[in-house]
Amino acid sequence: MTIFLDFNGTILDDLDLCINLLNEMLVEQGHTPVTKERYLDIFTFPIIEYYKAAGFTFENYTYEELAHRFIKRYQPASFKCNLHEGIVETVKNLTAKGHQVIVLSASKHENLVEQLSQFNIVNIFNDILGIEDIYAQSKINLARCYVDKHKLNPKNIIMVGDTLHDGEVATELGCHMIYYTKGHQSKSKFIGFKTIDHFNELEKEIEIYEKRKESLN
Repeated sequence: MTIFLDFNGTILDDLDLCINLLNEMLVEQGHTPVTKERYLDIFTFPIIEYYKAAGFTFENYTYEELAHRFIKRYQPASFKCNLHEGIVETVKNLTAKGHQVIVLSASKHENLVEQLSQFNIVNIFNDILGIEDIYAQSKINLARCYVDKHKLNPKNIIMVGDTLHDGEVATELGCHMIYYTKGHQSKSKFIGFKTIDHFNELEKEIEIYEKRKESLN
């Protein structure tokens, strides 16, 4: 089984950091900061759309300027964040069972590798996929190219992430989706979908999916 694992909000618990940085920039531009509940409700991809929902008007500044300002502050501060509980042990268990666990992120590849290196977890993954810029547009094409290159069967792929965009990736690939509920979007957005609240639940959910898949063959 190939498991695509999102990074921000899924592997890395950077929710509070992102809210704080967003509010810093909102105040700097003369806008009203948002609550955590509001953030969880409006966060989306592409990031520019969530910036608009947060209150940025782009009258005297551009999205690109805000993106550079955010990353300049976010990258070093992210090293002080925690990894989500149970993620490292779960990834190690999954790879020990023969699964391929791949980081799939809308973060710039260079920044992603730097973060993973900071937490000494680069080597626990089979591959690391990030985009070529800092604007966090989409990772659908990134995933599609990888699947095509390695001739992966969508029925043998599971996407694990904390946002509806991860679900869009899964839909595009035609693979199974599991939402992690402690990330950047409200759990209420995942009603009707398969979810986990802790990574100690992931191995069981993968086993359930594998058994169901086998029963259909």
